[in-house]
Amino acid sequence: MKILFATQNQNKIEEVKNMLPSGFELMGLNQFNFTYDIPETQPTIEGNAIQKANFVFNTLKTPCFAEDTGLIVPSLNGEPGVYSARYAGPYRDPLKNMEKLLKKLSSEKSREAYFETVIALKYGHKLETFVGRCKGRIAHEAKGSNGFGYDPIFIPEGYDLSFASLSKSIKNKISHRAIAMSKLIAYLSE
Repeated sequence: MKILFATQNQNKIEEVKNMLPSGFELMGLNQFNFTYDIPETQPTIEGNAIQKANFVFNTLKTPCFAEDTGLIVPSLNGEPGVYSARYAGPYRDPLKNMEKLLKKLSSEKSREAYFETVIALKYGHKLETFVGRCKGRIAHEAKGSNGFGYDPIFIPEGYDLSFASLSKSIKNKISHRAIAMSKLIAYLSE
């Protein structure tokens, strides 16, 4: 089964490819010469995922799924949340995002956090959503070279290493995106 992942983020495409069982072929927007900026203007993670899936579906007239992910830190009133990718500014700089978060957490006692991913599947007139969460905590400093985004400072529950220090095979079993993807795959396999 071919399925279009409505993203231009090559890191996410590679990560999701490694999660798919045999029988699934992942296509990216680059295979469609897609040059539009996909809007992300909704106030929630779920809203952004739905907006992206609808935009790509309406533009390409092809069934697809889109996702949005946020890192939520309860002691910071849910920051960075829906603004995770642009936390330190509009340029989507992961290092500056992590620096800002670590600085804001420097005087906080609780470093609990969780990642949340919402996948929106759009086909025909139907829209389905699938949610994945991964609980953990924010480290005091960045460690590891695997992964992307906040992975070097996020330590998943039950582990002592950051996502960026864990192997891809472990991360692809326990991550927020992996949990949401497993729900999507189960739905598509029915």
